[in-house]
Amino acid sequence: MVTRGAGNEPSSDHAVAGAVSGFVTRLICQPIDVIKIRFQLQVEPISHEHASKYRSILQATRTIINEEGVFALWKGHVPAQLLSIVYGMAQFYSYNKIMKSSRSFVTPDHWQNSAHFVAGAMAGCIATIVSFPFDTVRTRLVAQAHHQPVYKGFISVYSSILKAESPRGFYRGLSPTLIQIAPHTGLQFVFYSLLTDFYRSFSEESSTTVPNSLIAGSAAGLLSKTAVYPFDLARKRLQIQGFEHGRTGFGKFFSCRGLMDCLVKTARDEGLRALFKGLLPSQLKAAATTALHFTFYEQALVLIQHLRV
Repeated sequence: MVTRGAGNEPSSDHAVAGAVSGFVTRLICQPIDVIKIRFQLQVEPISHEHASKYRSILQATRTIINEEGVFALWKGHVPAQLLSIVYGMAQFYSYNKIMKSSRSFVTPDHWQNSAHFVAGAMAGCIATIVSFPFDTVRTRLVAQAHHQPVYKGFISVYSSILKAESPRGFYRGLSPTLIQIAPHTGLQFVFYSLLTDFYRSFSEESSTTVPNSLIAGSAAGLLSKTAVYPFDLARKRLQIQGFEHGRTGFGKFFSCRGLMDCLVKTARDEGLRALFKGLLPSQLKAAATTALHFTFYEQALVLIQHLRV
């Protein structure tokens, strides 16, 4: 299986395949991400029983389209694409480099899952640090009120953050992201490896196929995202600190001072269930994006190798 870093392909192939995978996956799944972010940033309950702005996935979709137009579902798409391309490139490049380096000291089969977890966790952290400014910019664009926009585009966000908040503003929420991304990405690669092996043994296929990647990837994404979700919510809430003026019309503004303060305040003021606000669209997104991410990566790598021959 190519994602295990067991092949002798040039490392640049994995970087290019990761970039292609990130681009296509983001283009397809961006609307789910926009809704998920709106849910995460809303202090009021996500329920039809409350007079909240967003009360369900369908209602939120209709509200965004009616108020902001259908293209608002791709709001922040340019920085989101830059995020996905850079992240996919760095993640798969790093993962395969680390897996190849581990050959010298990871030989028994029962250590392979640990190797996948460690390599995935390290690759996720590297990719996150490299691409994080794009995530902050994307979040600000998605979070701002349509009737009173603070930013005109991603260049406007960059210049405003640099002037008003310093370069450190691009890395607000980095600590919960790294705490989340290490086990999340590690579990993704472990689950994907286990599930593709199971699928291949069950179907008696000798290679990783498109259905194999889609099924294993969606399950891996769903399981890993659910396990670390509260940290994802905290990351989004931390990324909008200092952005209260851009949240007019979205209800009460959530303010916090750091990771633990964010988690404690959310649970205390909104209930423990609030730590999982936006979980359903996040699960849908995780299942879809992980399935597509691995599938497009596998197929892009095969195509690159065929073109080289």
